Amino acid sequence: MLDRGFHHDGSADHVSTLAPEPGETVTVFVRTPKGHGGGVHVRTTPDGEPHFTEALVDRETEHEIWWRADVVARNPVTRYRFLLTDPDAAAGYRWLNGSGLHAGDVPDAHDFRLLTHAAPPGWARDAVVYEIFPDRFARSSARRPLPGWAEERGWDDPVTGTGPSTPREFFGGDLDGVRERLGHITALGANTLYLTPVFPAPSNHRYNASSFTEIDPLLGGDAAYRRLVDEAHARGLRVLGDLTTNHCGSTHPWFQAALAGEDAPEREMFVFGDGELGYEAWMGVASLPKFDWRSDLLRRRMIEADDSVVRRWIRFGLDGWRVDVANMTGRLRGDDLTREVAARFRHAMTEENPATVVLAEHAHDAAGDLDAGGWHGTMNYAGFTRPVWSWLRGPDVRMPFLGVPAPVPRLGGDTVLATMRAFAAQISWRSLTHSWSLVSSHDTARIRTVCGGDPALVEVAAGLMFTLPGTPMLYAGDELGLEGAWGEDGRRTMPWDRRDSWDTRTLAAYRGLGALRGAHDALRHGGLRWVHASRDALVFLREHAGERLLVLAARAAHDPVRLRLGGAAAPVYGSEELAAGPDGTYTLPSDGPAFHVWRLL
Repeated sequence: MLDRGFHHDGSADHVSTLAPEPGETVTVFVRTPKGHGGGVHVRTTPDGEPHFTEALVDRETEHEIWWRADVVARNPVTRYRFLLTDPDAAAGYRWLNGSGLHAGDVPDAHDFRLLTHAAPPGWARDAVVYEIFPDRFARSSARRPLPGWAEERGWDDPVTGTGPSTPREFFGGDLDGVRERLGHITALGANTLYLTPVFPAPSNHRYNASSFTEIDPLLGGDAAYRRLVDEAHARGLRVLGDLTTNHCGSTHPWFQAALAGEDAPEREMFVFGDGELGYEAWMGVASLPKFDWRSDLLRRRMIEADDSVVRRWIRFGLDGWRVDVANMTGRLRGDDLTREVAARFRHAMTEENPATVVLAEHAHDAAGDLDAGGWHGTMNYAGFTRPVWSWLRGPDVRMPFLGVPAPVPRLGGDTVLATMRAFAAQISWRSLTHSWSLVSSHDTARIRTVCGGDPALVEVAAGLMFTLPGTPMLYAGDELGLEGAWGEDGRRTMPWDRRDSWDTRTLAAYRGLGALRGAHDALRHGGLRWVHASRDALVFLREHAGERLLVLAARAAHDPVRLRLGGAAAPVYGSEELAAGPDGTYTLPSDGPAFHVWRLL
């Protein structure tokens, strides 16, 4: 075991309630090795002042002692850690916090957290999200006149990927096409649809919206959206929209009105100045004027008014939102209103429907924007995507690393684990488990290309996505083996009529892993306990209410991992049976790339 057998996480096995009310007393449990001869205290910082409570022995097993202590959720975010005293140790005491076991004093940034903000709806804990880029997923038999900006393409034509035609090439996917393929999505175990923007815009990606009050007629309009949402709900699928709160398109009536005159009411909704464009825009792109969230009019139109964008489409039937460029929303030089905007957004959304979620796009460290009563979670590029890519990158692959001016490295499993733990430790368990674990998206290279085309490595990546804490987010086409070396290159059409191009091994793996997650509470609600990390292998346990699953992910052949499991192990994914040696030690398979899951009996 890592951390010498000491363990705590934010799951239900270790915390008496995951949604405490303000002032509620929460019992937390920590596990120590049977031979721990010292005491245990929990340290909290109510109102900013450290406070220690002695833990008591709750129960003992063959190999462990479970200790319990009470923590009062006094503040909206209550931080806590464990002090482990040992009179025989030279250091005298150690700390256990979210990043592990420490012999010396450490700052509070990685302490465990309890939140008294309202919890996300229960369905979100069980979500498996399927992302669709509408123009490239599927098209119905309907044919519609094209606007002047569009460059028509045949469905099986290659994407341009670079140059001025990239946002203009139009393949014709629409919402009825999505509706007709819902069976494919549910067969993967997905239960939540996330569609990139569906509002009108002069581009195929539609992040430069020209309206928020209707659905793009090129996609079938409001009527097709109604049919899709209703059919998805009838099948038990949730539907999430995609809203850009940082900017709109330069053709949007709000911005056009703001340009028309300095006295226009809409002028306050944007940031005008003396720069080259005369106004602030996302990354200096003229077609994406930036919103000014100091504006009361913007707040009313986007969030607060009865007919606001957020409220209108929740009433239509959406089950929540993914927020584009959430990390830049409300931020400009001396202004930093992101957390305030997020909280207002969530309040308006849940006022319309309490059973809704809001997820933030954030490509780096999102800790400062979470646990604040706003975004329920983030797209976990920093704490999941980047470390997974760094571990599973094909040996001969050279590609840029998600915006970093350096190629994707190829790191050992121990380094990757340290990265995952460091990012996870900065946020609450709730935010971690409601953040999206993804190996590709419409903004990134495809995982198949990252892995050098190796389906075995892709299976390991998907296995980690489905079995580690977090909400799996599948990007449409990954399950068929689609490739792409960067975001626009990966926005390839689904080859519905070219089934001979499908990677059936990868499709079977995604379906099997989706079924595995759906069948085991430990994978959806359980804690996480790291067991082993070496250059080419990672081993961890997922535990919940007596169910224990052992997971082995290997990127290559490696030295055998030997464990005392305290019982038999039955395979639930992968075909390797485990047999105990004469001393009761199990030797895990040492081949790779490989992905295995066993249920410990």
